[in-house]
Order: sequence, then structure tokens, then C-alpha cells
Amino acid sequence: MVSRIMLGDIVVDVARKDIKNLHLRVFPPAGNVRISAPRRMSLVTIRAFVTSKLDWIRRQQTNIREQVREAPIKFEDQEKHYVWGKRHLLMVSERNMPPSIELRDGHMLLRVRPGTDEDKRRAIVEHWYREQIKEAVAPLFD
Repeated sequence: MVSRIMLGDIVVDVARKDIKNLHLRVFPPAGNVRISAPRRMSLVTIRAFVTSKLDWIRRQQTNIREQVREAPIKFEDQEKHYVWGKRHLLMVSERNMPPSIELRDGHMLLRVRPGTDEDKRRAIVEHWYREQIKEAVAPLFD
């Protein structure tokens, strides 16, 4: 059962659970506030607790909102891509050949046809990732 408490500009989602203590959390990226509370605790008590923590909640929301977020991937040169936990810099090469991907010396070489848009590049890379996973998992099932 989830209910809401409004405290000025702050909305707090209250989840009642079979627990002993209150748990107050502020979630990224927007700074949503959630409190888990024991089922037996009254809403007045929960509201008083949250009110006493308003300064802390506002500080946490400010910290979360000021964090530098990683820019969305555009599949352009010099972007960071991770393969098996290792970082590779993307290098895009446009040639009139079928698309392919090759890893070498910390680089991920993406070969595409000239004029290939971001969505098609994304699809090529995602397909390649899936193929890598299939190759790695296949021996585990044998």
C-alpha cells in the first residue's frame, strides 16, 4: 500500500511494510522521496518524521540534481563504449561496405556506409553486443 504526503513542494511516497524502522530515501535523477514505514505507525508520526528531515531531503535533492549526468550516446567518434567492463573509444569509419565492428587497442572501430544515421548505428552496435553475449554464453550451456 503506497500513499502520498505533500509537504510544500515536496511529495513523499509512503510505503507500508512489515519492518521495524523507518527508511527515508531520495532517488535520482529527479530527487523523488520515498519512505518505507512499519504498518503499525500512524500517518501523523510519519509526517512528523519527514517534517523533521526536510532540510536533509532538500540537500539531497540539490546534490542529486547538480550531479553531472553522462550525455546520451550519439554513436560518434571519441565516445566511450564498454565491452566486457573495459572502456573503448568509438571510431566511426564510413565506407561502402557492409557494417562491422572490430575491437583493437582500446578502440571500437565501427564501419558503416556513408550517411548512416544515429538510429541505424545504434542498431548495428546493439546487434553486435547481442552476438558477443551469445558467443560467450553458448559454451556455458554445453
